[in-house]
Amino acid sequence: MDQRAPIPFNRHLTFWALACLGCAADLWSKHYMFSQPDLLAHDIRWMWEGHAGFQLSLNEGALFGMGQGNVWVFASCATAAAVAIPVWLFVFGAARDRGLTIALGCILGGVIGNLYDRLGLPGLQWANWDSARSGTVHAVRDFVLIARRWPPQGQFDVWPNFNVADSLLVCGAIALFLISWRRPDRPPTPESAVAS
Repeated sequence: MDQRAPIPFNRHLTFWALACLGCAADLWSKHYMFSQPDLLAHDIRWMWEGHAGFQLSLNEGALFGMGQGNVWVFASCATAAAVAIPVWLFVFGAARDRGLTIALGCILGGVIGNLYDRLGLPGLQWANWDSARSGTVHAVRDFVLIARRWPPQGQFDVWPNFNVADSLLVCGAIALFLISWRRPDRPPTPESAVAS
């Protein structure tokens, strides 16, 4: 890839639009779900009985709840990623690749959505969730519940609750994996980079 070719304007538009829309969808959906009285009362709102619905939870860890209690480590990593991704794309020129730009736009939207929660910006208080704790909640707000009963009359297996930001992060990571397997037939020219 010719590193001297200018980065097309549509790459900036694509990246920032995906990041902003993804983050907005995440924050709006969290705000909406965490304002529902039945969910705040710890009820489950089933969309498909026994399989998919909504249930509120707070995650002080990372993906699948790993690393519970290390909220500031994850917040620091998210801050570094929020700076590094645009720099890599637009300063070092990785944005010449459309697929990479799309995947990283989704990832940045998810990173910022969850970072907002880790910084305690929603203003939730622990006293409303756990009577043994006090202070501001610095945890990711999750609400999507996926469960299955196995065997059919047995106990539920529940997937860890997640949110829109988590979905963006996972889809972006899968896209990056698939992009890494891509083998172009020939190196792109500056003209093809601008056209795509």
